[in-house]
Order: sequence, then structure tokens, then C-alpha cells
Amino acid sequence: MAVELSVGHEVLLGLAGLGAGIVNGVAGGGSLVSFPALLALGLPALNANVTSTVGIWPGYLGGAAGFARELSGQRRRFFGLLPALVLGSIGGGVLLLSTPSTDFAHAAPYLVLFACALFALQPRLARSLAATGATRSRRVVLQVATALSAAYGAYFGAGLGVILLGVLASCIPDRLVRINGLRAVLSLSINTVAALIFVLDAPVSWVDAGILALGALCGGYGGARLARRLPTIWLRVVVIALGLATAAKLLAG
Repeated sequence: MAVELSVGHEVLLGLAGLGAGIVNGVAGGGSLVSFPALLALGLPALNANVTSTVGIWPGYLGGAAGFARELSGQRRRFFGLLPALVLGSIGGGVLLLSTPSTDFAHAAPYLVLFACALFALQPRLARSLAATGATRSRRVVLQVATALSAAYGAYFGAGLGVILLGVLASCIPDRLVRINGLRAVLSLSINTVAALIFVLDAPVSWVDAGILALGALCGGYGGARLARRLPTIWLRVVVIALGLATAAKLLAG
């Protein structure tokens, strides 16, 4: 019986990792798959949160690899946003380990809904920003919004990809699939900083994290390849649908 339970435990985590990786590869939100699975297996909330962050890290790596073609020529953008991203991620990770997440969890679904609205209105907002010609102001907004998104991602994480896509697409004039590639590598970086903090000073369940990682790596690459093949309008629909599903899940508890 103990063997059967162990096998069931491993299968559930492997599937959760695969699902989380696919969702993260497409647009983000994979923690809503991995985090509840860990809770269902009996891990306390903090342990489940940090184990999920560490375990699905390879999914972000696979997602970034799947967007290799779209990342071509975006090195300058990435490194321009990296300082704000690192500072925000460190702040969010430290905050998670030093404060209870209950109050912030209440605000999370509304942040995700705001991101959905921002992403839905992104074409109009992008045209308005381009018409103003205020390039410097747009860069400042992008830096600040990236830092805040990184803090959110390290602290809580659910729907981070949707939030980043809304911010990036509104401030950067480029094709959505290329922006999604940039989103993938930024999400990887945020998750990397958070995972390093949690590895050093958090109760990670390493066996569970390892099983999640195997599924997440395959799922992340597959999800990114799927997102590359979606027409822009369908990618937009999928991202908004994932965001709404994330918010609904968070509101339902």
C-alpha cells in the first residue's frame, strides 16, 4: 500500500509539473497547477509555495528555449530591464519569507484581472503611447512596472506571465510573439532569483521539487512551441482566458 501511495504521489506531481510547464510556456500561470497539487499532498502553504517555485523553474527554462528564435535581437531589451527585475525579485522573495502572504493573496486576483484588462486594451494603449512620442516616459513606466511585476512574481507568482505580457506589450512596439519570448526569459529570471533565495533560506521539499522539475521542463518547451504557432489573435485570446481562469481560481480560494 505504501508503494502504491508513493507511486500515486509521484504521478500526480509529474503531471502537475508537466501542466505547469505547458501553461508557463504559453503565457504563464503554471503555479496554479503545481501549488494546489502540493497542498493536496499535505505540504503546508509556505512549503508548497517555495517548493512550487523551485520545482517549476526548469519549465521557465524550457519555455525560454522554445522561444529562441523570437529572442533574437532582444538582448539589449533584456539587459536594460535586468536591474529592475533583480531588485524587484529580491524584494518580493525576502518579503515572502518575512511576512504572511494572506493579505497579499486577497489582492492577487484583482491584480490579475487588471492585467487582463491591460492586455485586452494593449493595441489601443500602444497606439496612444506611440502617438504621444514620449519615449522616455514610456521607458520609465516600463522599468517601474517590471520591478513591481518581479516583486509580485517572487512573492506570489500566479498570473505573472499575463501581467508581464500586459506591461511589455503596452510599452514595447513589436510583434506579440516576440514580446511573449521576452516575457518567457524575464519570467525565467524572476523565478531564478526567487528560487535562489528559497534554496538558501526556505523549507523546500526537495524530492517533490525534483519530480515537478522533470515534468515542467518538457511542458515548458512544448508550451512555448505551441504559443509560437498560434496566430496573434488566438494567442491574445488564450492569454486573456488564462488570466481570467487564474483570477477565478484565486477568488474561489
